[in-house]
Amino acid sequence: MTKDNVIKESRITRLFARLRKQKRPALVTFITANDPTPNIFQNILTGMPAAGADIIEIGIPFSDPMADGPAIQASSQRSLRHNTRISDVFDAVKVFRGIESNTPIVLMGYYNPIYRYGAKDFAQDAILAGVDGVIVVDLPPEEAEELNIYLRSNGLHMICLAAPTSSNKRLPTILDHASGFLYYVSITGITGTRSADASVIKDEVERLRKYTNLPIAVGFGIKNPESAAAIAANCDAVVVGSSIVEIIAKDVEKNGSPSLGLAGTVLEFVKSLATSVNRAWT
Repeated sequence: MTKDNVIKESRITRLFARLRKQKRPALVTFITANDPTPNIFQNILTGMPAAGADIIEIGIPFSDPMADGPAIQASSQRSLRHNTRISDVFDAVKVFRGIESNTPIVLMGYYNPIYRYGAKDFAQDAILAGVDGVIVVDLPPEEAEELNIYLRSNGLHMICLAAPTSSNKRLPTILDHASGFLYYVSITGITGTRSADASVIKDEVERLRKYTNLPIAVGFGIKNPESAAAIAANCDAVVVGSSIVEIIAKDVEKNGSPSLGLAGTVLEFVKSLATSVNRAWT
C-alpha cells in the first residue's frame, strides 16, 4: 500500500484540485537560491506567481550537483559565492510567504546538506518557513524513510522521481514514499542537455498512471514555450529549469555582473511559458 494520500490537504493538493476544475496543467519553474545575487533572486521569486508560475522549485546549492547539467551546476556555483546555506533558503521563503500565501514552494537538492543540517530540524524549519515539498535527487527509495518520516509528520510532501529507466517492478517502491505529485524525469542523463520527446512522454505518463493517482509532472529537456505546451498536453504539470537559469547565466556573462533588468527578463520568459502551458489542454 502506498502513502499517496497521507497528506490530504496542502497548498499542492489544493492547487491540483483547482487546476483540474480549470482544465489546465500546472507550470513549475525552477531557480537556484540566491542566483545570481540574493536580492535579484528574491525579486524573481516574488514575481513568479504573477508571471504565471503555479509551483516554484528552489534549488538548494550544492558543490557536487551530479544530476544537473552545466547551467544548473553553474547556478549553484554562483549561489555558493554568496555563502548560501539552507537557513538562507528558508529566510528567502519566509520573505516570499509574507507576500504570497498560496503558491506552493518545493525545495530541490541533494541529501548531504540536509543530512548535515539534521533531517528532523530540516523538516521542522522548512514547514515553519512556508515550504510545501522536498525533492532529494540522490536519496534512493530504500533510504528515503529516514527523511520522509519527518517530512510527513510536519505536513511536507516528499516529491519522488521516476525516470525512463524506472521499471514497472521498481515503480511501487518509488511510489511508496511519494506524495504531492510524481516528478517524471523525461530523459536519461543530466538536466539541460537534450530535448524531451512529447510522443514518448505520452506513453510513459500513461504507464505511470496505472500505478498512481498522484498528479504527474514532467521535467528535464523542456526548453521553450512550444516544447512546454507539447509536453503539458499529456501530463498534469511541466517543469522548466535550465532554460530559466540560462537566461540568468547569459546576462551575467554578457555584462560581467547582473543587469538591473534581469529579474524582468526572467519573468517575461516565465509569462511566455505560462501562456503556452495554460492552453495545452484546449
